[in-house]
Amino acid sequence: MIFGSGRDFNTILGINRELISDVIEQEVLYYKISLENSKSNIYGESVNKVFYQPVKLNCLVERGEQQAGIDDFGPDLNRYNNFRFLKEDLKNVETYPQVGDIILWFEDYYEVDNVIENQHFLGKNPEYTFTEYGDKYGASISMICQCHQTRGDKLGITQQR
Repeated sequence: MIFGSGRDFNTILGINRELISDVIEQEVLYYKISLENSKSNIYGESVNKVFYQPVKLNCLVERGEQQAGIDDFGPDLNRYNNFRFLKEDLKNVETYPQVGDIILWFEDYYEVDNVIENQHFLGKNPEYTFTEYGDKYGASISMICQCHQTRGDKLGITQQR
């Protein structure tokens, strides 16, 4: 095995981190849900969710188109976005994305519907290997959060200035 070692991964990670943090500069606030402090009903649903203090993260944002809809309460706008994070950046702030977490971007709140972690350096997942040297090669690169736009007043999150 010639390529794919930790040293190779760290080089690529450094380039990606510089690109995302210093060139693209898409910053979001990530609100992690506190499951132990959010009371749920008999169906496992929580009306009043509690969130930890947000952490600022850099990411790539794949914007969806705005969709207008009309329901019993009048017209409403919705949008689906994908937020792409470097897994190492998430590790550094000790945050692991889960369904129900909230992302604040451009004064809009997005609730995480799905988390995808299937991009591996050189296609190798060191956690799944049949060779003795396999855990020394490859790495998980990114985590993608698929989200839908939600209302801040529904979440109980208010911005303090």
